[in-house]
Amino acid sequence: QVQLVESGGGLVQPGGSLRLSCVASGFTFSTYFMTWHRQAPGKERELVAGISRFGGSINYADSVKGRFTISRDNAKNTVFLEMNSLKPEDTAVYYCQAQFLSRTYWGQGTQVTVSS
Repeated sequence: QVQLVESGGGLVQPGGSLRLSCVASGFTFSTYFMTWHRQAPGKERELVAGISRFGGSINYADSVKGRFTISRDNAKNTVFLEMNSLKPEDTAVYYCQAQFLSRTYWGQGTQVTVSS
């Protein structure tokens, strides 16, 4: 059974930080390119960050560059998203995605709310 389970979301004040985790099971994690996407109500789902198999290639959306850091631990089948200097516009449901060739898996999402 393939599973991607996100955790770490919650309510945080502007300027605060959160660390999201996504634990994978049921497939060969180290083979997959991992991404984080987010979606706010009424808006399109957008790519936030991506990381290659061994972390050699990383990309970020312009809106989060310098504030967010994606990383992975293949021994733990886990990908992380560290979010710093959070802004209200970062409020969204954050989804973990695994990609390999034609295969794509999605997690259930975790809510991040940035508000004072």
